[in-house]
Amino acid sequence: MEHLLKLSSLTPDEIIHILDVADEYKRLHKAGTDPKDLQGKAVALMFGKHSTRTRTSLEVGIYQMGGLGTYLSAADMQIARGEPIQDTARVLGRYYDCVVWRTYRQCDLEEFAELAGVPVINGLTDYAHPCQVLADLMTIRERRGTLAGRKLCFVGDGGSMANSLIVGGLLAGMQVTCVCPEAYRPAADVLMLAHKYGSAFHFTSDPVEGVRDADVVATAVWNTAAPGTAESEQRLRDFVGFQLTGKLLEAAKPDAMVLHCLPAHRGEEISTAVFEQHADEIFDEAENRLHVQKAVLAILLAGK
Repeated sequence: MEHLLKLSSLTPDEIIHILDVADEYKRLHKAGTDPKDLQGKAVALMFGKHSTRTRTSLEVGIYQMGGLGTYLSAADMQIARGEPIQDTARVLGRYYDCVVWRTYRQCDLEEFAELAGVPVINGLTDYAHPCQVLADLMTIRERRGTLAGRKLCFVGDGGSMANSLIVGGLLAGMQVTCVCPEAYRPAADVLMLAHKYGSAFHFTSDPVEGVRDADVVATAVWNTAAPGTAESEQRLRDFVGFQLTGKLLEAAKPDAMVLHCLPAHRGEEISTAVFEQHADEIFDEAENRLHVQKAVLAILLAGK
């Protein structure tokens, strides 16, 4: 693994290896022993979007591993004033051992990685959220024991979380169903890849059909527009019936897990009752961002 830009660049064995290393880091952390595998290493944390979990889990994880994490707001850097991506990449690559970038366009991230000369990690783009989905897989495996054969259903907008859950779930051997309104389908290349898995993948715009017999049901914010705007009002109309409620989850397995990458808009993509009923799972999922990102950093920088 040279970078972590999207999950489709990984093999099934690489995904399982990341999860295994993450499990070990979590075990050691709970035991009060954090290996200093990033001693003397510096990681640039470049953020062009707001963040709570990604930023803080990376800062804490790098500290626990003995390294230096530098938060860089893209809005305060010369890239915001027109400096080309390739120039920023070549500069940071000479200062830092690794760069995490949270930005908008996947193509910008991939251009950056081509020129940085150091490992680059996707902290979230509009196309993919690999670190989050690795944490999701880690949470499912530690609570259910296995991933292979489990049915994972995503309900929501076909954006970065849908794209990455489809790819990550299929690579991990899961049965994956994606439920989106027709106008909010996942990326075309993701659907092309998914359909190569035959009956292991299913797309539908019917939430009840999608969650039927699911072991895990995941969602994410689908009303991403500013409140009160025309786009926000349109999304509220388009996603009627796509809220995770107790009634909808009756179609899933009785012990189905519910995951949410956070932040959550209670009353939109998930009801308050369902969120609180599954809060332990959701916040285990949030915690596991810390451990899985430590694993990714260790594999990229410490040869784990």
